Amino acid sequence: MTIQQIYYAITVSECGSINKAAEMLYISQPSLTSAIQELEKSIGIQIFNRTGRGVTVTNDGREFLLYARQVYSQYEQLRSRYSGDEKIRKKFAVSTQHYSFAIKAFVEMVKKFDTTEYDFAIMEERTKEVIADVAGIRSEIGILYLSDFNRSAITKLLRTNSLEFHHLIDCQAYVYIYKDHPLAKKKSITLSQLQEYPCLQFDQGDSSSFYFAEEILSTNEYPRIIKANDRATMLNLMIGLNGYTLCSGIICEELNGDDYIAVPYKEDESNPNSHMEIGYITKKNSVLSEVGSMYIEELKKYLSTVTAGRKKKTAAR
Repeated sequence: MTIQQIYYAITVSECGSINKAAEMLYISQPSLTSAIQELEKSIGIQIFNRTGRGVTVTNDGREFLLYARQVYSQYEQLRSRYSGDEKIRKKFAVSTQHYSFAIKAFVEMVKKFDTTEYDFAIMEERTKEVIADVAGIRSEIGILYLSDFNRSAITKLLRTNSLEFHHLIDCQAYVYIYKDHPLAKKKSITLSQLQEYPCLQFDQGDSSSFYFAEEILSTNEYPRIIKANDRATMLNLMIGLNGYTLCSGIICEELNGDDYIAVPYKEDESNPNSHMEIGYITKKNSVLSEVGSMYIEELKKYLSTVTAGRKKKTAAR
């Protein structure tokens, strides 16, 4: 088994096709197929199932690729540090649930580095994909939340993937709506007041379990639900359909604009509020890179201004 073969296998898994991977790697399809077969023979497992539509990863292959990405990531770091090759670009990636503050912190962090020396990436993804990205070292950091409802299931999944959760901020539920929504002038909003409006939720794909929902209070009964897979679509649905979503209330107006507002959710006997703990995940016992540490600093800096602002509003009431 060679580093080159490991890199080939990772590329094929990401492309989902031998032909596409061969084009990306600038080698012939037969040469790549032969390299993958030699790798599978040397490690004694089948990594890919070949089909007419491409390739899929086997169960044994998933486990192999998990370790392969770790090995290749460490190899790249070693090569970058000791080869003296100035052309090697450093990499840093973040995977996150759909949080504008995570994007804001990323923007501020990137401004402090020379983008000609780094390959930066930030992906807004489904909950399970955030976890998979950090577990597979495609991202150094993942941003997600825990609640009383999902904590046990998510913590178990993190533990299974050798991941750690680090606390950032505690929140209560807010109703996020367009500024001209019929309920926009309310000081707080109950679930009964929202019954006639569609509840907007981020689609979780095959992982549609309540445990993976990005919206707090996901177990409540919502007579009208519309799924979306990105923030831009969600915001458009808020305007066009008077839709709403339940969130942390931490909204970056610089990125989302000031046409949307977060109104405190008011609980009742049947629909209580819930504690939302937002944090970041990393590989267990890992040490953050310089870029990763700076990103977390920017997150904490932004969230501290949110906390201060909320305290100021509370004191003014």
